[in-house]
Amino acid sequence: MKHSHGKHEGKEDQLRQIVEAAVAHALENQIPSLQARIVQQVLESLPAPTGDSAQTESNAANSSALVQAVSGIHAGSTQKEILRALLAAGSGYCARIALFVVKAGAATGWQSRGFADEDPVKDFALDLTAGPVANTYENRISTPGNIAEMGGAFVERFGRPANEQVLLLPLTLKDKVAAIVYCDGGEMGKLDSDALELLVMTTSAWLEVTSLRKHATREESAPGRLESAPPVQSVSSFSDPFATHAPRHISPRVAEPEHAAEVVEVAAHASAAAAPAAATDPHAALSAEDAEIHRKAQRFARLLVDEIKLYNQAKVAEGRRNKDLYDRLKEDIEKSRGTFQKRYGNTAAGGGDYFQQELLRSLAEDDVSVMGANFRR
Repeated sequence: MKHSHGKHEGKEDQLRQIVEAAVAHALENQIPSLQARIVQQVLESLPAPTGDSAQTESNAANSSALVQAVSGIHAGSTQKEILRALLAAGSGYCARIALFVVKAGAATGWQSRGFADEDPVKDFALDLTAGPVANTYENRISTPGNIAEMGGAFVERFGRPANEQVLLLPLTLKDKVAAIVYCDGGEMGKLDSDALELLVMTTSAWLEVTSLRKHATREESAPGRLESAPPVQSVSSFSDPFATHAPRHISPRVAEPEHAAEVVEVAAHASAAAAPAAATDPHAALSAEDAEIHRKAQRFARLLVDEIKLYNQAKVAEGRRNKDLYDRLKEDIEKSRGTFQKRYGNTAAGGGDYFQQELLRSLAEDDVSVMGANFRR
């Protein structure tokens, strides 16, 4: 029995070796084709590949489009042109875009692009106290949200974008929200939040630049024009883009008059208007004529420093961080200082040193150390 059992095991081992050899030979012949099929299936499951050159060309095209959009905004010489350029440029990065003006405690539609009918937008009021609108208005930041958060009246009037997503952006002027920009992706879901935020920031900055130029021209006659700024349009060309916009739901007594000052000017003086009424006038002891000269000198110094900040935002941020602000902006500071001295150095305000005060207050944010060791005090 034992001999018979051993003989059986020997045959089984021999058979196993034969099968293993046959399988190994079969696999050896099939592995290359099997490997090729696996690779093909994996490739088919991946997104279509793009070469480096194709990606570079795509990035270049996107950058070029943004540059053209910003150039279109900068080409505007009046506030209406600038704001319309924003809407036109923004419509390239979302399906629907609308600008709602903040006036008299309410946000009402001004103009839009991409909506089936612009008339409802022009008279629609946003609720400034709830949802992403409130966050954008109160915190002055861009806020993504869901269309449902815009309220039932908004959804009923304008419908829903396909992906339900919306974006609210603040158009700020002198740290005040002058308008709120609404964007959504419409039926296609197209919504480039980064590009839209850049365009709105560009618009805010350019509106302030045009305002600075206008103020310099209006406050001082042609012989004393702000030398650091290029030639400007006449004051009359900077009419309020929202002056004739008086929504029906706002009382006529609350709405601004037809020839109200432009939105930039209102925002520019908002901080001054918010000052305590009981504050003492530092020029009260002077004659009316001298007091007015001092006030003009202060305003002119503020305009000069604001212009430095607007044109050199990156340098200002780096200078404050590295505490070498004066070294980075020396040429602009000294050129503007010379402009101020030429205008007011030999007047009653000459000893006020208002330009230096404004540099420290606004540019250095009351921290003289950020100006650096080379700043003359």
